[in-house]
Amino acid sequence: MKRALLSRLTLIGIMLLLFSSCTTLQWRESDAVIRKRFSEKKIPTTISYFKVDSLDLDIRVQQINHSENKMNLVFFHGSPSSLSAWNSYLIDTTLLKKANLVAIDRPGYGYSNFGDALTSIEEQAIVMSELLVDYDLKNVIVVGSSYGGPLAARMAVLNNNIKGVVMISPAMDPSQEKKIWASRLTQWWITRWLVPTGYRVAGDEKTVHASELVKIEKDWSKVTVPVLHIHGDVDDIVPYGNVNYTAEMFPNIEIVTVPNAGHEIAWGRSELVKPYLIEMIEHISARVSQKL
Repeated sequence: MKRALLSRLTLIGIMLLLFSSCTTLQWRESDAVIRKRFSEKKIPTTISYFKVDSLDLDIRVQQINHSENKMNLVFFHGSPSSLSAWNSYLIDTTLLKKANLVAIDRPGYGYSNFGDALTSIEEQAIVMSELLVDYDLKNVIVVGSSYGGPLAARMAVLNNNIKGVVMISPAMDPSQEKKIWASRLTQWWITRWLVPTGYRVAGDEKTVHASELVKIEKDWSKVTVPVLHIHGDVDDIVPYGNVNYTAEMFPNIEIVTVPNAGHEIAWGRSELVKPYLIEMIEHISARVSQKL
């Protein structure tokens, strides 16, 4: 009897913890919070929504534009996450001088139909490519972290305005996709409702990620623009072995290994990433100028 009571109390405690965590584990910030932060830093920013009627989808977009910049740096986060994961990049004064900066909430995260997963990499890439066209973004370098890596690379197949791809700790090789036991909780109806919304979306994506990668891997040879792959050699989420896959699949790729680094590079070690972004911006900007 005491054991049964203890089990029930433990379950209730876990449920309360999860419910209280739902507001803190969603990895998202409201438009008002974002505007306030950038206003305090005296960085003009705009937030808008790109509507996709066919999918009943609204994609949140944060932009920092300077009319004199010809280059556009577009950021795609991993999972679970949101465009706020790129805050340290969006306030970087050197990057702001080099390019217009655009951060996007992927479908299901942030304020882009929060909780409604779009698990197809191809569909996400089509939506984001249409967004670039609608926003008239040219000379684009796409930056993708983790799940955002294959999304960024796929967009380079679909959109000629993409001139470079940066993948940070990307999950690219379907044969190396790790099975994370916690994601199973998002797929069982009896436990799914206990999991915070952002993690449910991440679980939905993770469950089919390997099969989604298989669908698009035949086209990686078509990505002829410069590709940069940055990966930590002790990544316990996306295996470092992914660098061998991308080195074989992409014809114009540079691999950067970050020693003793895990999966946190994009958001936790941005000081390591920014110089590579600046280098690519300058390289591609010079090529664009030569063609004018």
